[in-house]
Amino acid sequence: MTLVWPAREHLASYVDALERGWSPDNVRGLVAAEEELARIRTDADAFLAGMVDREAAGAPITLLDGTKAARLPGYRRWMWDGAFAGSIGFRWQPGTAELPSYVLGHMGYSVPEWKQGRGYATEALRQLLPDAKARGLPYVELTTDPDNVASQRVILKNGGVLVEEFNKGPAYHDAPGLRYRIYLRNDTRTTG
Repeated sequence: MTLVWPAREHLASYVDALERGWSPDNVRGLVAAEEELARIRTDADAFLAGMVDREAAGAPITLLDGTKAARLPGYRRWMWDGAFAGSIGFRWQPGTAELPSYVLGHMGYSVPEWKQGRGYATEALRQLLPDAKARGLPYVELTTDPDNVASQRVILKNGGVLVEEFNKGPAYHDAPGLRYRIYLRNDTRTTG
């Protein structure tokens, strides 16, 4: 498995995954998948360009409660094993490791059900961590649901440390969450 940049040559396989019921958004699920399919049908090139937004030039994002919030710089990469095998995203706030309250983590990933159990998310996260380090971040935070043991294993295999159990807040229906950190420098291994 390798990480590829979203591109026309991989788009048909990505669309196939969306049409088969996979979604890159574990909160909004099929609604998000349908929105992506509509954007691809409307303007595939614009959709692909929007997957990489290092300057946060895109439109504000709409939160679950309908409010608008500033977009963070970020991008998505696709896991590729000869076909689409998942997505991993990275977002950051320039000048700080902190994230706004409406952003639960620096990185998030999703693997279609038919590609799970192969270590793809673990490898994708491993491959993406040097990008975060190159941005000067001392750590990245990732969150997961308490019952998502597979995601917790992905984080732990990449050196993640459980920082806290927390309430995700009203925008996420006050659901419980687990926050992990992966430290990117040897001199910052504290959990403060």
